[in-house]
Amino acid sequence: SFYYGTFPAGFLWGVGSSAYQTEGAWDKDGKGPSIWDAFTHKKGKVFRNETGDSACDGYYKVKDDIQLLKELKVNHYLFSISWPRIMPTGIKTEQLNEKGIQFYNDTINSLLENNIIPIVSLYHWDLPQVLQEKYGGWQNISMINYFNDYANLCFEKFGDRVKHWITFSNPWAVAEKGYETGEHAPGLKLGGCGAYKAAHHIIKTHAKVWHSYNNTWRSEQQGMVGISLTSGWGEPVDPHNQTDRDAAERYIQFHLGWFANPIYRGDYPEVMKNYVGRKSAQQGLGTSRLPTFSVQEKAYIKGTSDFLGVGHFTTRYVLQKSFPFLQAASYHTDHDLAELVDPEWPAPGPNWLYSVPWGVRRLLNFIKTQYGNPLVYVTENGVSEKVPCTQLCDGWRIEYLRGYINEILKALNDGVNVKGYTAWSLLDKFEWNKGFSERFGLYHIDFKNQNKPRYPKASADYYRKIIRANGFPNPREVENWYQKAMDTCSITHQLLAADSLIAYMEKVTEIVLPTVFTLCILISIVLLIFYLRNHS
Repeated sequence: SFYYGTFPAGFLWGVGSSAYQTEGAWDKDGKGPSIWDAFTHKKGKVFRNETGDSACDGYYKVKDDIQLLKELKVNHYLFSISWPRIMPTGIKTEQLNEKGIQFYNDTINSLLENNIIPIVSLYHWDLPQVLQEKYGGWQNISMINYFNDYANLCFEKFGDRVKHWITFSNPWAVAEKGYETGEHAPGLKLGGCGAYKAAHHIIKTHAKVWHSYNNTWRSEQQGMVGISLTSGWGEPVDPHNQTDRDAAERYIQFHLGWFANPIYRGDYPEVMKNYVGRKSAQQGLGTSRLPTFSVQEKAYIKGTSDFLGVGHFTTRYVLQKSFPFLQAASYHTDHDLAELVDPEWPAPGPNWLYSVPWGVRRLLNFIKTQYGNPLVYVTENGVSEKVPCTQLCDGWRIEYLRGYINEILKALNDGVNVKGYTAWSLLDKFEWNKGFSERFGLYHIDFKNQNKPRYPKASADYYRKIIRANGFPNPREVENWYQKAMDTCSITHQLLAADSLIAYMEKVTEIVLPTVFTLCILISIVLLIFYLRNHS
């Protein structure tokens, strides 16, 4: 049932984005290549071979996008810094890029001038390509020190103004999609080992950065350092069946617990250690494919988060499924479970993202129980469309946001220590291996128009009203929001259609006029030659 009520005073409302997905300018002003530049430039890696070379042109449109943030009336903006933009090779002693540092200084200053809090992620997947080529990226322990140098540079240059730092955004995807399935950059398929090794180094890196901040910067800058972990919720198919309940627990532990357990409890989840260890032994390996932390490392890692960022998009039903021993080693067969969806769940966009609002409340309560009720910010939550035509009147996104935000309000009333919400995302943008085919934005971008204009969707208007009311004050007011948002988007749709026609006419003019002019000259020359021949 829907709960009418408001969030506590001081609750933070925001939107998010990431550097590679929005900035473009991939090789401009001294930026070095990232693994995503290298990955997308290889044919067959991304849908329609699209790249983020120009993306949303966010590098050139900071002022425009801050204007959108002002329209939304958000308290904060979550964005990431591109490591190779400020440190082209990823190695501090080799080269710093002052233009890149200036770009982020200008962005942070502009946000603060407009009373918008910057929440900054140090890593949203764009590792410097040089570190991948030289060392194998997150497979190599040397990344810990290189990343720590980069993080300290960011604290030094921006920490006087940035008070909320995220070390890694969704490291699960970095490890699993980058080093297990190869769907994401760097595109390695190191089955059964690669993801665990990458995650192990990322967790150690996170801890080192937290300690660096704690020892060197905290007393002066008074900020916070956390991590953003993305996880679905796993619900047992039969809640009365113990094997289903155990399988659902494993689903959460192999996603969220993989990273959260070492940080909050000092080690990998017991169920992960047991399952991966047993499978490794069955495969004839002398040691587990899941690396181990020493006693000193466990103590060093435990407690290294001032807040937990939570990314959440959808839910699965989970049940037990045993995989045969002879199968090749894989993260996906290690946890012995199968995922199902309810055909009744709305799925407005891609085939993985079903709208199941109650899942977020259960996930937040799990975090409260498992990890001692830490300070939580919801750092990513949203839904995409996957349609060939423009959809500004996105009623289904409104329903998604309304449902999920309402369940977060219920979780708050359950006693969960959640202090902020970030809608994902501000803009339609480059969606990794899906290219531009999936659109998460509250603002539509016409990527065919070289100016990349932004247009508000109905969901932008609706989200603004939630922010202004700080929740859902009463049924009458909330019901009016929907109709007003849909009316506004109809007008914007007409504007977009007119702009698209003008852009098309300009393109035609650009092609046709030079062609006609060239033809006229050629005809004139032919006629002149013909005339001269007749009179000679």
